[in-house]
Amino acid sequence: MTIDFTLSDEQGLLVDTARALFAEQCPPALVRGSADAPTLAAALFDRYLRDWVALAGGPVVDLALFLTEAGAVVAPGPFLATAGLFAPLLVAAGHELADTAVAGEITGTVALAGADGVWRASSDPVRTQVIDAHLVDLVAVVTPGPALAVVPVAELTLHPIETMDLARTYSVLDIASPSGALLDPGSLFDPALLFDPAALIDAGERMAVAVAAELVGVARWLVDTSVAYARERVQFGRPIGSFQAVQHKLVDMTLAHERAAAAVSYAAMAIDAGDPDCHRAVHVAKAEAGLAARLAARSGIQVHGGIGFTWEHDLHLYLRRAYADDALCGTNDWHLDRLAELIFDAN
Repeated sequence: MTIDFTLSDEQGLLVDTARALFAEQCPPALVRGSADAPTLAAALFDRYLRDWVALAGGPVVDLALFLTEAGAVVAPGPFLATAGLFAPLLVAAGHELADTAVAGEITGTVALAGADGVWRASSDPVRTQVIDAHLVDLVAVVTPGPALAVVPVAELTLHPIETMDLARTYSVLDIASPSGALLDPGSLFDPALLFDPAALIDAGERMAVAVAAELVGVARWLVDTSVAYARERVQFGRPIGSFQAVQHKLVDMTLAHERAAAAVSYAAMAIDAGDPDCHRAVHVAKAEAGLAARLAARSGIQVHGGIGFTWEHDLHLYLRRAYADDALCGTNDWHLDRLAELIFDAN
């Protein structure tokens, strides 16, 4: 089977536009500043990214292309939460606010993962990996059934936690009753929408591809920056890129990035085409993207030597996003386990 990864003219224009937009409006200074002043991230979204949330209502390929460019600048703000997580979940569930979310008229995030960090409906009253809740209007809370309740942030008690990623906030949400038991969604949140479990699987796969696409952008920046530095940094009278040990690292980083980019593109195309292979493809995409970004972060620091460990260099911003995104929507190991289950079940 031959797969054509060539971008259409419209997709090429989308990539060029997104790359130019992020290069101009999301410099490293804004990323660093958003850690202390979240209003910077909110302003970036409101002024330049809100209209692009509409990509959540179209082909997954287009959203993935845009998120790759967002990952390449470690973009802060609620775009991933809204367009990559919240809107796809509402669309899959058939929620009445789905069209409003896709139009970018409201922002939101998702409270799905329990204390174990696994993105699936459970009876765990603790919800983790709730990203950028302080920047959005609503939180989509998923409870067993599955049931979906879209709740204003002001009605929830969120506990911010510190993570590696300085440009993205994480919160923990407790939806337990006073006795400690998980409340029925109908009594906890009104109204709560019961929906098809298959729709939750579909939404989960779209969310995983969205995060994987961002990881591909992170890995790409790390590879490009490390290659450029290896060409210009001179040691012992020669560019360090001429040394075989450095070349091996750069090659490994490049190959991992290329595998991840292809895997994410294929998974997005499989979802758009309704291909039965999309379930396995999504697990491969998220696993490969996490692996590529983490490898590029580790090796990139080593290629950069001493300056790679400094606060002043931007590399640490990408390392932080790489490791945080690897855990978001399922770790590399978790997705490989799910892939193994699908393969063994098929045999």
